[in-house]
Amino acid sequence: MQRGPLRPWNILTEALPNLRCPNSEGTAGSRLVTLHGRIAPARRDCSGWEMFLPTGCLLLSVLLFHPALAKVCNDRTKHGQDNSWFARDGENLPIMVLMPMNESALMSSISQGIEPAVQLAIQHIRESRKYSFSLITKIYDTECDNAKGLRAFFDAICYGPKHLMIFGGVCPSVTSIIAESLEGWNLVQLSFAATTPVLADKKKYPNFFRTVPSDNAVNPAVVKFLNYYNWSRVGTLTQDVQRFSEVRNDLTSELEKADIQIADTESFSNDPCVNVKKLKDNDVRIIIGQFDENLASKVFCCAYNLNMFGSKYQWIIPGWYQGKWWEQANTTNCTTKKLLTAMEGYISVDFEPLSARQIKGISGRTPKEYESEYSKELHQKGVEASKFHGFAYDGIWVIAKTLTRVMELLRVKQRQNTYHNFTVDDREVGKMVLDVMNETNFFGVTGQVMFRNGERMGTIKFNQFQEGAEVKVGEYNAIADVLDLINNSIRFQGVEPPKDRTFVRLQRRHINVPLYSILSTITILGMLMAGAFLFFNIKNRNHRLIKMSSPYMNNLIILGGMLSYASIFLFGLDGGFVSDKEFETLCTVRTWILIVGYTTAFGAMFAKTWRVHAIFKNVKMKKKIIKDQKLLIIVGGMLLIDLCILICWQIVDPLKRTVEEYSLEADPQGRDIAIRPFLEHCENTHMTIWLGIVYAYKGLLMLFGCFLAWETRNVSIPALNDSKYIGMSVYNVGIMCIIGAAVSFLTRDQPNVQFCIVALVIIFCSTITLCLVFVPKFITMRTNPDAATQNRRLKFTQNQKKEDSKTSTSVTSVNQANTSRLDGLQTDNHRLRMRITELDKELEEVTMQLQDTPEKTPYIKQNHYPDANNILSIRNFTDGKDGEKSILKNHLEQKPQAQWGSMDPSRINRGPLEDINSPEHIQRRLSLQLPILHHAYLPSIGGVDASCTSPNGSPGSSPRHRHMPPSYRVMVSGL
Repeated sequence: MQRGPLRPWNILTEALPNLRCPNSEGTAGSRLVTLHGRIAPARRDCSGWEMFLPTGCLLLSVLLFHPALAKVCNDRTKHGQDNSWFARDGENLPIMVLMPMNESALMSSISQGIEPAVQLAIQHIRESRKYSFSLITKIYDTECDNAKGLRAFFDAICYGPKHLMIFGGVCPSVTSIIAESLEGWNLVQLSFAATTPVLADKKKYPNFFRTVPSDNAVNPAVVKFLNYYNWSRVGTLTQDVQRFSEVRNDLTSELEKADIQIADTESFSNDPCVNVKKLKDNDVRIIIGQFDENLASKVFCCAYNLNMFGSKYQWIIPGWYQGKWWEQANTTNCTTKKLLTAMEGYISVDFEPLSARQIKGISGRTPKEYESEYSKELHQKGVEASKFHGFAYDGIWVIAKTLTRVMELLRVKQRQNTYHNFTVDDREVGKMVLDVMNETNFFGVTGQVMFRNGERMGTIKFNQFQEGAEVKVGEYNAIADVLDLINNSIRFQGVEPPKDRTFVRLQRRHINVPLYSILSTITILGMLMAGAFLFFNIKNRNHRLIKMSSPYMNNLIILGGMLSYASIFLFGLDGGFVSDKEFETLCTVRTWILIVGYTTAFGAMFAKTWRVHAIFKNVKMKKKIIKDQKLLIIVGGMLLIDLCILICWQIVDPLKRTVEEYSLEADPQGRDIAIRPFLEHCENTHMTIWLGIVYAYKGLLMLFGCFLAWETRNVSIPALNDSKYIGMSVYNVGIMCIIGAAVSFLTRDQPNVQFCIVALVIIFCSTITLCLVFVPKFITMRTNPDAATQNRRLKFTQNQKKEDSKTSTSVTSVNQANTSRLDGLQTDNHRLRMRITELDKELEEVTMQLQDTPEKTPYIKQNHYPDANNILSIRNFTDGKDGEKSILKNHLEQKPQAQWGSMDPSRINRGPLEDINSPEHIQRRLSLQLPILHHAYLPSIGGVDASCTSPNGSPGSSPRHRHMPPSYRVMVSGL
């Protein structure tokens, strides 16, 4: 029988130096050593082997590496067996069994519990009477040693019967060496205990099968378990040995296919605490461990010290540890109680040794019935059970079914070649065994038995450590790819399964609805107040008090205040009420409203103050009428500057929604989540520059208002001058804006505080401004509507009256000398004040009746109204020294020197009562005073005294009124 050449030549070279040849008595001989690339014996005491080769023990390697020579050895020992074994019924078919049987050998406990299962399977096969042959098993002791295992394999090849298959393989190293050479011998090996993932490489081990699932077989089950609880982020902790590293590598591949994130991968050799700490630092909650029980106690001790246990963590570890392993392998400083605390709730994953489905399988027995018989066998032989006994039992049935099927195929071929001498070689038989093995499918005591690329598609069980013991909670069927968890069997330490990470819930820091409601209510009250002021201003717009205070400007002040109030509603809206796109629009709208409202309100106030300043402080210029239309233009100019800034801002660098995230916070309700607050802001790239431009412009506007208020502080007509209240308003607004801006910046991460401060600043500024402007007018209207139009400078002291009597005699001598002209004018100025005071009330009442008088009288001829001209000219002296000098200068320039002496004697000789109260004088006074009062603010040139009774009052009531000589007449221009 020809055997093919052995391809992997390097398999045994590393094992041969430790390999001992058997001598003629079957005892151990000398070791083989490698010298200069050649294999030679260290001691020539293998006399029983020298008959074949001069080098004695070199025969072992030659036989292994040259199967053709092995044929000679096998031919000498095959005891007459030929290649027609498939043609006869009742044939004894030998099966090579390789496993460690020596009690001192590693993993020998596994083998001792396997032999009863194997014998029980052969017995059941014989009892079934479905098979035309008998299986004969010959056990060869490998002792879990590479050299001894190879020697046992050679003994079976050379001296044993012609084995059709190899059954066994427990130790990974021995099994992998033998399995790699099987293709050269055309033999198929079926293992029941070799779980190392290395053997899954079909390119390297094409003739290797196993009934026990590989260590990698648990990985699909773990992935299924992770998906069941929606865990998509895990970490791995692996002992740094090849067995566990291979499992981790395969697990990594499976996790990537399932789109599960591997947050961290840690490996350790002896001390796992550093690696466990890294897992915690990386916020790994679901930890998949690959380590033996000797290091498992260290891992859980570190987990206990780092508080990585309980409701927030889930450990998944191998399930093949020995019972009570934490007591036997505890080499840590942690007590057993601490270890049990940290271990509570872990999930262990391992293959299912016996199927939980109690149905009869290929042997006609249920798994439970088989287990009962197996237990009896163990009791009779006095050995311990092996966790692999079910896989060994099903493995014998696999061999029986495979050989039966191969025999059927060979018999079919034999019948087809009746006229020829049918022969079959080992290569063809080996290939047929491989094909049949891949088609295996039956239900055994370990579940459904079938192979996929030589790997068993078995059942994986899940156990959970509960109160000091492992409890089965579910299983995974690899064939159907189904995870079946037992209802209510898994007990997590929290109210729900652990999260796969610190679940971060984004939480918007928004403005509290109660706070927004309270401030909105206050804002509405402020807007109602502004509306009341507007109604008051419009209703009384024709009243002298309101008219003199520019009602149109007052309306603009109210409008600006209402816009400022309205911006509060917009500042309180965030992403919880509007979408992201609407929030960006909101950023722009509320900025525009606030800026325009501020400019409208304070621009109108400052424009009014500027008009007062222009009237009373710029006396050297020719006075003009400053109407409301001009003030509107000024306010419009200010708004135009605002619009230019805002439009450029919007085009070049518009405001956008930005999100600022803050550090994680614990859930206030104690849930296994973390809160990451975030806050929405309205920002742009060059926010500081644009705010600087706006602040600079508004600051200059406020400084200009302060300047005007200071300059007009001495103008004492309340209806006309608001400088006192404007100054108070600017002061309050300035201080509040500075404080509000600073505090708002410092509390930008606290939206409730920030909104409260901004809203209160706007409410305070708008309210205080409106109240300072309108409340005094409202009070005056209610108490004394005419008092506001009086000029308080018209109150004379007794000293002034005495001075008038002393200087009255000097009037007649004014024309005698030019040096005494000024003194005379001053004297007559005091006298005319007295006259005008008595006529004020009369003019006031007539004014109310004649409000529709033509708009203005720009020029009054001196020849027509000499008395009035003299009164008005001298009246201007009351404005101060500057006013006196200015009017005096105008008077001297307009009148030649000769005019000072021209006085009508007839007028001087008239009585004062007759002259002043004559109908001609009354008509002249009215025609002169009323147009000026209407268009140029009569208070600016003297005011009206409310103490007068009527224009037709008794002449006797003004005994001091005397006619002014025409030499004192000057031209009066409208203001």
